[in-house]
Parts: sequence; C-alpha cells; structure tokens
Amino acid sequence: QVQVVESGGGLVQAGGSLRLSCAASGRTFTIIAMDWFRQAPGKEREFVARLTWGGDSIYEDSVKSRFIISREKGWNTVYLQMNSLSPEDTAAYYCRATLQGASYSDWGQGTQVTVSS
Repeated sequence: QVQVVESGGGLVQAGGSLRLSCAASGRTFTIIAMDWFRQAPGKEREFVARLTWGGDSIYEDSVKSRFIISREKGWNTVYLQMNSLSPEDTAAYYCRATLQGASYSDWGQGTQVTVSS
C-alpha cells in the first residue's frame, strides 16, 4: 500500500505563489504516476496535474503555464508549484498516487489553499 500526506497550503494574496508538497510512503516503488486534484466548496473534486514515471506532465487547462508538477528522485516527495494565483484557485488540494495494477492510494486530508483578492 501507499500513503500520501499533503502539506504547504495557506493563505496567499492574488498574484502570489505557493508550493505544495506530497509525501508518499509505503510501497512507493509501485507508483507509476502522481496526480494533484482540488476541490472547492460545493464543487466536485477536479483534476489539476499529473506526473508520470517517465517524466511526462499534463495540466488542467486553467492552470497551464502557472502550475508546475515535479518530484525529487523517486516518489517520496512530489511538488506542485503554483504561481500567479487567483481566487479561482482557492480549494483543498489533494495528491493521489496511481499504482501498478490500476489501483490508487487513498485520499489524504488535503491541504487548504486560500487566495485572497
């Protein structure tokens, strides 16, 4: 199994930046991709970014050119660098690992990002 813990959220003014971290533990060698999602109050959880084992990254259209997903060697720490933040980015952010065998890590508690105007 794989466990993930998100951190790095906080309150930031519009135009500012934050870097979120996702710490993975357990059988991390089984991870083939790591995704970031976010969920705003009253809305469904939505995809934000994905980083694959091969190093490919994809982004939801609204965050392209502003967010960057990256990782250190291995999968122990994955980052989401968020730049030029706007109030529309306000949400709880979650990471989730895709594992070999088409399974996923459990959802963590998330980390709250609040962007003020």
